[in-house]
Amino acid sequence: MNSSSRDEILARVRAAKGATRTPDQHPPTPRDYRHSDTRPHDELVALFCERVGDYRAEVQRVAADQLPDTIAAVAARHHARRLAIPWQLPDDWQPHGLELIPDDTLTARALDGCDGVITGCSSAVAETGTIALTAAPHEGRRVLSLVPDLHICIVHSQQIVGSVPEAITQLAVITQGERRPITLISGPSATSDIELQRVEGVHGPRKLVVLVIEEPG
Repeated sequence: MNSSSRDEILARVRAAKGATRTPDQHPPTPRDYRHSDTRPHDELVALFCERVGDYRAEVQRVAADQLPDTIAAVAARHHARRLAIPWQLPDDWQPHGLELIPDDTLTARALDGCDGVITGCSSAVAETGTIALTAAPHEGRRVLSLVPDLHICIVHSQQIVGSVPEAITQLAVITQGERRPITLISGPSATSDIELQRVEGVHGPRKLVVLVIEEPG
């Protein structure tokens, strides 16, 4: 193809895509999707738990004062004794009888030697069963939620919103002015090969346990 033919074809493509328009000539992009969910919050919490379960993750609703014992029971069920934790994991979340290893820039090899990790989260989405982490002090570095084989994630029920746009709005406020990574988690790490054989644990934890703290009425 000679140069003039190529230029003509590219000019036609640009014209078809409107690339020759100036920015003020572009029609406005419609944004008429839902920005909030008006369902009662109890319904959203129940929906979140259902969707998390659909991803083959474990989910359990617990009272705040039962959280340490629940974490200990989860760890025992998964034969986990050594758990990495963020430096500022709340004291009243921490279970007794387990070796809790604060993350002081643990290496990937050291994290791989841990049986699991406990973190909090920044937001959660009911419609998609998605949990968002933003490397906050009670969540720790991104690597914490990616290397250990078991991730125990604590979600306050009031952190659960209905839709993705609501969560994105929250995350924008949380991370405003700070360059913090956002990690979106929808179930255990999983992928499928060309024959659709599911394999878990390829890009992160094979086991995800979500504990939803019930807020006092």
